[in-house]
Amino acid sequence: MQKRFVSIWFRYLKTDWLTIRRPELKEVPFVFTLPDRGRIMITAANKLAEAEGAAAGMPVADAKAVVPGLQVFDDKEGRDAKLLKGIGEWCIKYTPIIAIEHPDGLVFDITGCAHIWGGERAYLKEVITRIKSKGYDVRAAMADTAGAAFAIARFGRVKAIIEPGGHLQALMALPTAALRLDDAVLQRLKKLGLHQIKSFVNMPRSVLRRRFGEGLLLRLGQALGYADEVLTPLHVIPPYYERLPCLEPIRTATGIEIAITRLLEALCTRLQSEGNGMHLARLTCYRVDGKVQQVQIGTNRATYNVPHLFKLFELKIAGIAPALGIELFVLEALKVEEVTLQQDALWAATSGLDDAGVIELLDRLAGKVGAESILRYLPNEHYWPERSIKKALSLQENPATDWRTDRPRPTQLLARPEPVEVSAPIPDYPPMLFIYKGKRHAIKKADGPERIEREWWIDEGEHRDYYNVEDENGCRYWLFRSGHYAGTKGNQWFIHGFFA
Repeated sequence: MQKRFVSIWFRYLKTDWLTIRRPELKEVPFVFTLPDRGRIMITAANKLAEAEGAAAGMPVADAKAVVPGLQVFDDKEGRDAKLLKGIGEWCIKYTPIIAIEHPDGLVFDITGCAHIWGGERAYLKEVITRIKSKGYDVRAAMADTAGAAFAIARFGRVKAIIEPGGHLQALMALPTAALRLDDAVLQRLKKLGLHQIKSFVNMPRSVLRRRFGEGLLLRLGQALGYADEVLTPLHVIPPYYERLPCLEPIRTATGIEIAITRLLEALCTRLQSEGNGMHLARLTCYRVDGKVQQVQIGTNRATYNVPHLFKLFELKIAGIAPALGIELFVLEALKVEEVTLQQDALWAATSGLDDAGVIELLDRLAGKVGAESILRYLPNEHYWPERSIKKALSLQENPATDWRTDRPRPTQLLARPEPVEVSAPIPDYPPMLFIYKGKRHAIKKADGPERIEREWWIDEGEHRDYYNVEDENGCRYWLFRSGHYAGTKGNQWFIHGFFA
């Protein structure tokens, strides 16, 4: 595919920004200034001030002498970069790859984008019109290379759109400054009478290198397309990424649902063809007013199941505020994992966590109550009951040991044993009744004791004698006595769990 670039030049970036914020300055000449080596220097002048003789790089005292009524405002370091970044993020609807051209421009890699707006001419008109409607005075150009687009936008006088393959001819009549050269190189070219690109473009490379250095060859090569130019985009594009620009702003939940479905279908088709599935996905909605809305979903197992993923996003739609309308939807798969044939088989299984229905249910519950509210426990290799289980890191984590089944264990284990009052016929017999939280439970059946010793390499203390007991209502409990019978010693009996 033929590469295409758009360069946008903000002729009065900082002064336009202030005029937008303070409309009363529209008819007033003003400048921005910063101190430099003991003098106050102009860093930017608005169109009126420039027309009367003020310019960037001039001492403000000289400017005041030639421009009556000149207003002066303090500048800030890095303001231009901050403004370009904000405008670039607002323009993300036009292309995913936008880079800053310091100090006063942006460059778009629009390869494969223009057709969405009806062609290159309509695309460029849309971009310029929208930016100008915000209050910025801009010029723009489109060409096969970022360097050629830069040159045409700032120095071209004929046309803004250079047809594919026509950038060499378009550059010929432009001044040498159009190549983004250092001042020292420009001065040497000027001294030799080389004022236009055509005056040296056909010279041998060895001659140009010897007289002007590698910098000239690099910039010339970038403009002509035989040297690569690496753009640093404002946002790094993830490997799995889909965009959906909207010809008309989307304001309804139904429109948002349709957009999500289309994005999921496109992205999941690609994932499935590569044998991958998404674990974590983020939907970003760019509104007409420049604000951004984001929602994120996660799954317990990588999947490319569109209906399931849509249901997870559907839970989040109520949190998206379209306001005046959403003009761009972007779906990113933030975490992608391989979906093996074995995993595909598990999705069709019918038991436990290998059941697709169970996994999908857990995903939807996580979307409603939060993933941190859903916990899974695995057996841990310890005798002491409090240490015999551990939280799983994920649903896919395999246990290091099997659950113990030779002895009954309660369905619900208390995090910490709670004291109970017990009555027993003789010290080492099972209890006849116990009182827990003020309620009396008469025991009809009991089994035990099961002695569990402390793990001496971890801590010290008494052993426990556990009993499984059932009260008159058929409810079953797990009680234990701590240590041997101690007569008049304080309460030794505790409840530690409940059976189903």
